[in-house]
Amino acid sequence: MPPMKKDDYLKYFGDFQLDETDAQHIRILLYGPINAGKSSFINAVETTLRGRMTAQALVGNDEFSFTTKYRTHKICKEKPRTFYPFVFNDIMGLETGQNRGVCVDDIKLAMKGHLKDGLEFNPQSPCKSTNPHYNSSPTLNDRTHVLVCVVPADKLSVMSDEYLKKIKEVRLAARDFEIPQVAILTKIDVSCPEVKADIKNVYRSKYVKKLMEKLSVSVGVPLNCIFPVKNYHSELCTDEEMEKLILTALKQMIDFGEDFCEQLHTSAGVQSVPQTVS
Repeated sequence: MPPMKKDDYLKYFGDFQLDETDAQHIRILLYGPINAGKSSFINAVETTLRGRMTAQALVGNDEFSFTTKYRTHKICKEKPRTFYPFVFNDIMGLETGQNRGVCVDDIKLAMKGHLKDGLEFNPQSPCKSTNPHYNSSPTLNDRTHVLVCVVPADKLSVMSDEYLKKIKEVRLAARDFEIPQVAILTKIDVSCPEVKADIKNVYRSKYVKKLMEKLSVSVGVPLNCIFPVKNYHSELCTDEEMEKLILTALKQMIDFGEDFCEQLHTSAGVQSVPQTVS
């Protein structure tokens, strides 16, 4: 089957609806090291879908996490006050060392839907049930439906064991919650001169393939669930070749999320069927 064209992707997302589930949207949670490009990826998706440069998720360029609060990002469609049926949750980045970066337990709480928008992350302690931003009764709509590990290609080869341990802990928790997972490899142009010269070389690049294989082995994500992307950084206008990579990754997220929502809806329906007495 030939790869989809950009217009095909845009039509797919424009027509997409969640049918026969209790979720109003697919919730996509992004996590990963600081400065990996989590917020930038959200902006890249919005830029691609809206056809103009956007910056809904604030982005920094420092040696600490610029994202400090739990935020849900919706993307507007063409009609006023209408949104795509998927949302992104952005969180503080993982860091090495004690009392630095987002607590892994907070990521687990987010996956189960216990965090409300606006929560200020505390690197020294995970959110407690007494916090006003703690959701004690999460619905299917509040839960994470797809977990996305965001890793920068230029830092993968020097990523410490502590980083990898935290990523694996999150992955195992998501496995226990049966949440589907994908990974995106960002900053591929920074790590590979061949790709920097021409983004279309991404799947021809032996170096990028090597990085994808290393990420797969390091954190346990299957190769067919790892997507190399380039986020918007210095560009002043949109780029179709960059956007094809972004849309390919997004479609996998949406497909996985739809399957998970349908699975949860079916399970809930089975559990609600009264037992007959013979």
